[in-house]
Amino acid sequence: MLGVVNPMLETPNMDQMAANGIRFEYAFVTTPICAASRASILTGLVERTHQYTFGTPPLATTLTEQSYPALLRTAGYRTGFIGKFGVNTEPGVAKALFDVFEPLSPAPYLKKQADGSFRHLTDITTDRAIEYLNAMDKSMPFALTLSFNAPHADDGDERQFIWPAAMDNKYVDVTIPDPPLSDPAFFEALPEFLKDASLNRERWHWRFDTPEKAQGMTKGYFRMISGVDAGIGRVMERLQELDLADNTIVILMGDNGYFIGERGYAGKWLPYELSIRVPLIVFDPRSEQRLRGKTPAEPVLNIDIAPTLLEMAGVAVPPEMQGRSLVPLLRGEVPPDWRTDFFVEHLYDHPQIPKHEGVRGERYKYARYFEQTPIYEELYDLFEDPMETINLAGDPAYLDILNQLRHRTDKLVAGYGGPYKPASR
Repeated sequence: MLGVVNPMLETPNMDQMAANGIRFEYAFVTTPICAASRASILTGLVERTHQYTFGTPPLATTLTEQSYPALLRTAGYRTGFIGKFGVNTEPGVAKALFDVFEPLSPAPYLKKQADGSFRHLTDITTDRAIEYLNAMDKSMPFALTLSFNAPHADDGDERQFIWPAAMDNKYVDVTIPDPPLSDPAFFEALPEFLKDASLNRERWHWRFDTPEKAQGMTKGYFRMISGVDAGIGRVMERLQELDLADNTIVILMGDNGYFIGERGYAGKWLPYELSIRVPLIVFDPRSEQRLRGKTPAEPVLNIDIAPTLLEMAGVAVPPEMQGRSLVPLLRGEVPPDWRTDFFVEHLYDHPQIPKHEGVRGERYKYARYFEQTPIYEELYDLFEDPMETINLAGDPAYLDILNQLRHRTDKLVAGYGGPYKPASR
C-alpha cells in the first residue's frame, strides 16, 4: 500500500505525538475539499447528507445543534475555536457553539501588527491558542479546536507557499526528488476533462511546471508544515506548564490530502489516495504503554472525529451521526463489524472540478464522474497498483468487481441522501 513516511520533512512534535500516541495509517476524508470536510468533522455526516460545500447555503442549524461542539458545550465543556473555520453557518450559530470563537482570515499569511511589524498567521493562531489556555478555569473541562490554515497555499499570492521567518533556513540544502507519476506521458493519457480544463492542472502550472519552481514551491510547502509543527510544540509545552498535559487528549487530523506535483497535478478534489488520505494522530497521555506508537490499519474517517470526541467526554452520540467512535480502536480493540469500505464524493459545483462519487474498499477503489457523457468510471487495484496508474474499468476480467462496486456505490448514495440534485443545494 502507499507509504506515509517522508524522510525529508522535519516534524519533531508530530513525530513525538505519533510515538507516544496512535497514528492511524489509513485515515481518509469522505470529501477532499476543506469546506465539506470541515462540515463533516463538525457533524459526523458525509457531504451528501449535510449538503454543505462552497457555493451552497449555510450548514443547516438542525445539524449544527447536533454537532460535537454544541453537545460538548451543553455537557459543561468550555468550547473554543481558533483559526480557519471554513464553514458558513446561520447568523449567531458559531458563537452559540463556542464559548470562545476566533476565526482568523486565511490571507494574507503575513499580518501587520499594531506596532507596524508583521506576524505569520501560524504564529498568531498559536498565540491565540496559548491565550485561551492561559485563561482556562482548571476546574472546568475544555474542548479547543485549533485550526491552522497552513500549509494551504495563498492562491492569490504568486509565492503561493508563505512560511514563518523562523523556517527560512529549513530545507535549503535539500534537493526534492521528482514526485511520483511526474512523467508527462502519464498526464497525456488522461481523458480530456481531467487534463487542461482541470483546476488541478491549472494550479500545477502555478506551482510546479518548471524544475526550479517545483523545488522552491515544495520547499515552501515543507516549511509551512514545519511551522505548524513548531506551533503544535508551543501549545503542548504550554499544556505542560499549566499542569494540563496529563489529562488532555490531543487529536491531529488534516481536512484533505494534497498533490504537490504527483500525476501532473496540484490541489486536491479528486478521488485518488493522495487527495483523500490524511494524517490522523490521537495522543492520550493516559493510554497504556503497550498501545503507544501503534499504527492500526483499520480505515478511519473524518466523520469519525465527532462521535469519538463525544464518547471520550461521556456524551451520548446522536444516532444520526454516520461516523463511528474510534475509542475501541484506541483501546486496541477491533469491533468485528468495523467498516471495510467507505463512500467518497465531491459535489462542489465548479466548472474545472468534475463531480464524482464512489467507494474505496480494502483492495479496490471505484469512482464515477457522473456528469460526464458518457459517465467516466475508474477502477483501481490498490494492492497491485497503489499509485492508481492502471484503470481497470474497461477490462472485461474485472467486470464482476466493477458491477459489485457500482451497486455498492448506488446503495451508499441512496442511504446518504440520494442522487445529486443541484436545486436541492
